[in-house]
Amino acid sequence: MRPTEQLMEEHNGIKRMLRIMDRVCQKLESGQAVETEHLDGILEFIRVFADRCHHGKEEDLLFPAMEAAGIPTEGGPAGVMLVEHNLGRGYVKGFAEAIARYKAGEQQASPQIVENARGYVALLTQHIDKEEGILYRMADRHISKEKQRELLEEFERVERERIGPGKHEEFHRLLDRLGSIYIT
Repeated sequence: MRPTEQLMEEHNGIKRMLRIMDRVCQKLESGQAVETEHLDGILEFIRVFADRCHHGKEEDLLFPAMEAAGIPTEGGPAGVMLVEHNLGRGYVKGFAEAIARYKAGEQQASPQIVENARGYVALLTQHIDKEEGILYRMADRHISKEKQRELLEEFERVERERIGPGKHEEFHRLLDRLGSIYIT
């Protein structure tokens, strides 16, 4: 397995969560309540699985390896991805703040949950397409096989240190549970 293949597998989980988020938005827009436990699970998935783990692997390991292989970060596709990661963090911050207000009983927080979730879903959908269609292909062509093996080992270390043992599987159970509720 190549590092980019592992990242694409993670994208599958992220894309599933994006579909769940879209359905949550539809529910809120129609005036229905959403379980705060579901919102908390979505937020934790985005913060820990998508950002700390997945984006962490890219930012701390893949992008520097690409730069070492001759693909500049600044002004290159990895630089664009870094900007988009930060834009996504802005949406997540707004999403988290709106969830806190929603949990405190402010029904007026629903539009802010929807606005930030929809912004995040739109950003990540096109972001993933660019990574898979452009960035990862460049990485596969330019990073040596030996360095790719090292990256896979380093990815495992990131999994252990940043999310902990069993957490990856826990997130997949969350995806299955929320998927069975929102995506039928």
